[in-house]
Amino acid sequence: MKCLDLFCGCGGMSLGFQTAGFEIVAAIDNWREAIDVYQANFSHDAIELDLTNEEETLKILKKYAPDMIVGGPPCQDFSSAGKRDITLGRADLTYNYANIVCKYQPSWFVMENVDRITKSHILRDVTDQFIKNKYGLTAVILDASYCNVPQARTRFFLIGHLNGKNNELLNIFKRRLSKYPMTIRDYLGDELGLQYYYRHPRNYNRRGIFSIDEPSPTIRGVNRPIPSGYKKNSCDPKDANLDEI
Repeated sequence: MKCLDLFCGCGGMSLGFQTAGFEIVAAIDNWREAIDVYQANFSHDAIELDLTNEEETLKILKKYAPDMIVGGPPCQDFSSAGKRDITLGRADLTYNYANIVCKYQPSWFVMENVDRITKSHILRDVTDQFIKNKYGLTAVILDASYCNVPQARTRFFLIGHLNGKNNELLNIFKRRLSKYPMTIRDYLGDELGLQYYYRHPRNYNRRGIFSIDEPSPTIRGVNRPIPSGYKKNSCDPKDANLDEI
């Protein structure tokens, strides 16, 4: 099945679909640095384009004729790590994604975002739009630690099938998830040479010490060393020695 990636970034979703056997025919993003990384890792076309330009996007879609559109519209305005302010503008790109899909009408689409999008009227709006355009929808929140990734990271997925039935894929997701969350030790064994590590919490009401015998929390781009005088949170592992972290 031919697939085109909107909001492709540096290619995480493209890589996943390519590994699963889909043919990625092209990708689009409006961030030059991400496009440069994408082009260094994939041989198909990566196109720099502002996806608010729906008409130009539709011309590209007609050129490459994908059977499926995938993409993760920007999540920052929904995310707990961001300002959670949908008036900032990036959340509106979810509408552009839905408009593009409904005008082009691929057989399938996959839209990914943070799970907090489920609290937004924007998701309700685009869901109604997809249904009006005859898409059967399957909505699911997946935890990466049950998908062979040693990280407790949840993401929302909305899968649409033109003229399909609602929730037709739910049983497939249930069958493919692991029974237990993957831990860091499951993935890396003992090569890290440690049992516990520190991840700086957003506030000191939260835990900061984690074991490799559990999934990692979300990995952020920056971290801090354990502060001197750090006092254990009640949720920190009780047998963790602060002097060894």
